[in-house]
Amino acid sequence: MAKDDIGYYTNYEVIGGYFSPVSDHYGKKDLAPAHHRVRMCELAVETTSTWLMVDSWESLQQNYTTTVRVLDHFDKEVNEKNNIVTKDGVKRRVKIMLLSGADLIESFSVPGLWADDDLRCILGVYGCVIIERTEADVWKAVVGHDILYEHRKNICIVKRLIQTDESSTKLRLFIKRGLSIKYLLPCSVIEYIQAHNLYK
Repeated sequence: MAKDDIGYYTNYEVIGGYFSPVSDHYGKKDLAPAHHRVRMCELAVETTSTWLMVDSWESLQQNYTTTVRVLDHFDKEVNEKNNIVTKDGVKRRVKIMLLSGADLIESFSVPGLWADDDLRCILGVYGCVIIERTEADVWKAVVGHDILYEHRKNICIVKRLIQTDESSTKLRLFIKRGLSIKYLLPCSVIEYIQAHNLYK
């Protein structure tokens, strides 16, 4: 969905995307251990995508890692260590962007949750691709926050053409309640969750 929107509405070409699971030091309740989350992401992309990948760097950090540090990591790995060469042989810098749901951009407005310097870097240096969610008003969040509004041209909002309200939180709750998650995740991920008795 985001890849389609970017290709259709911008001059960018998406060459790759990374899942970057947080470390065990993130401190969120009901989060499966990092090695399980990394493996589930790997299983999810193995048979479903030719352009999505998993990077375990963040999950292996011994402390909570800020979003800015994670984006800096990708910038270094992609732009300093691996040069991208176009069809005509020209080396180009890759634009690194953060992809997330609308709940993240709404969290930018929560006082004290995000450092202003981090927001300026995330939005000004990198940029965000935000997937709309039915319960979130992304533009209200952008217009109502000085830093978001200042960098609004570096925020790409992807409209959902098919409205659904699934989220990882709801999927974990379904599993805990013994409800079916078939067709919401790849079969290999569901089998992994069951084999390791996760989210019970």
